[in-house]
Amino acid sequence: MPATPATPPTPHDVVFLFDCDNTLLDNDHVLQDLRAHMMREFGQQNSTRYWEIFENLRGELGYADYLGALQRYRTEHPRDTRLLLMSSFLIEYPFANRLYPGALDALRHLAQYGPTVILSDGDVVFQPRKVSRSGLWDEVDGRVLIYIHKELMLDQVMECYPARHYVMVDDKLRILSAMKQAWGGGLTTVFPRQGHYAFDPKEIANNPPADVTIERIGELADIDVSRLLRGAQQK
Repeated sequence: MPATPATPPTPHDVVFLFDCDNTLLDNDHVLQDLRAHMMREFGQQNSTRYWEIFENLRGELGYADYLGALQRYRTEHPRDTRLLLMSSFLIEYPFANRLYPGALDALRHLAQYGPTVILSDGDVVFQPRKVSRSGLWDEVDGRVLIYIHKELMLDQVMECYPARHYVMVDDKLRILSAMKQAWGGGLTTVFPRQGHYAFDPKEIANNPPADVTIERIGELADIDVSRLLRGAQQK
């Protein structure tokens, strides 16, 4: 007998999608700590070279790859044993201390109305480690999606977490705009004005405003969810 087709999962009324860096977690602060650590351990010249490699690699890949940049730096300095300390600093960094105030409260508040999902860009090793070490992985019960360009993977997002409506919270207007173009009225975009991308004049000038703008992620901890579902403009 032919196999019976699997029954598609019943869509949720709403699924809340959250970016990680500079949305739930203060990644700018993490970078400040990393730069300071590199200056202490490697000095000005070597630190400058690492960040040059880092930016070049980000241009190639489309996302930040700290460990990949460290591997490339190593090819130029194969005898530098301090690299072992650098990798340990990255892997063991206390990311839970860099969550924005109210980030977990926001997740818990919205989780009363629908599944919360981390939807992030990043590499396949360090980014999952960051999400895990910060406590976000456990907070969303393992609902974590990490891609190279998440705005191009929306079909898989819908397959993994089908919903009648989505809410996307992200500090990058470019990402919100791309997702809005794809999902239209089925998506409410929420823009927390946190991190350097949120204040980039080019980002602001080249993209339409989000449906809802907030000054900090903690505001979602007591927001009226019906406003998000209507996509009402935050005043």
